[in-house]
Amino acid sequence: MNRRNFIEKGALTGSFFALGGASALAQMQLSKDTDPTFNLNYAPHLGMFEASAGKDEVAQLEFMADKGFRSFEDNEMKGRSLETQKRMAAAMERLGMDMGVFVAHKIYWKEPNLASGKQEWRDEFLADIRSSVEVAKRVNAKWMTVVPGHVDLRLNKDYQTVNVIESLKQASAILEPHGLVMVLEPLNFRNHPGLFLAESPQAYQICKAVNSPSCKILFDIYHQQIQEGNLLPNIEACWDEIGYFQIGDNPGRNEPTTGEINYKNVFKYIHSRQFNGILGMEHGNSIDGVQGENRVIQAYRESDDFR
Repeated sequence: MNRRNFIEKGALTGSFFALGGASALAQMQLSKDTDPTFNLNYAPHLGMFEASAGKDEVAQLEFMADKGFRSFEDNEMKGRSLETQKRMAAAMERLGMDMGVFVAHKIYWKEPNLASGKQEWRDEFLADIRSSVEVAKRVNAKWMTVVPGHVDLRLNKDYQTVNVIESLKQASAILEPHGLVMVLEPLNFRNHPGLFLAESPQAYQICKAVNSPSCKILFDIYHQQIQEGNLLPNIEACWDEIGYFQIGDNPGRNEPTTGEINYKNVFKYIHSRQFNGILGMEHGNSIDGVQGENRVIQAYRESDDFR
């Protein structure tokens, strides 16, 4: 049932008002018609539309759905309270929204946790993966982000690679029975110097070695424009191991149309490959306030208009 009709027919009653006053008020104030959805499945995050929707998490989700977005991602979901996780999950289900990635584990920005091969770091990582399974079930998520940490300057790169692959194989064995997928995110040298995983061919090699449906690539277009460029050929070369995309223009890491990336062409290519997954909007807004939030929506309308 269309959620507008659902509201108008008065079927919300107790469950509707259980969401809290702010959310109930936001529901009542929604316009009669939602905006059309996009060709691709873009996922905003909390804070992106806070000036328009307010601070309440559910009100922000409602605003996103009202503007035509079908998914949502939240790097911080694992750290949110149990009550908040359940409340947001219920709202996404009611709104027909899918949950995108959340960060699955503690990321080591300066220490070589997975690259080192040390058992205590591997055990910690695997414990984080197990606890993330429960979060994923709670919020109806399929994907979770994994970053293997810093390089180990005392080890040959090939030994480091073997260490990372072994940790990911063990993590995949935890995730596979639940149909969950960790997506490995290569990060660029400028924003995150010294990290083990930096380039898409490297991520592709690792996924092939792990050889599991639960280990795929998170291709962050912003990071890979800085790190290696050549976006479309690299996306094509990695295609069978890409599980998720993230978006940000360069320079600035803001919405499409603010930098050098021709996102209309990138989105057109991804759509031509019949990608039916999520593209996370992991970027800032180039303009503050409601004006900037409207500009983000318009930028996606322009970039998504590739037919």
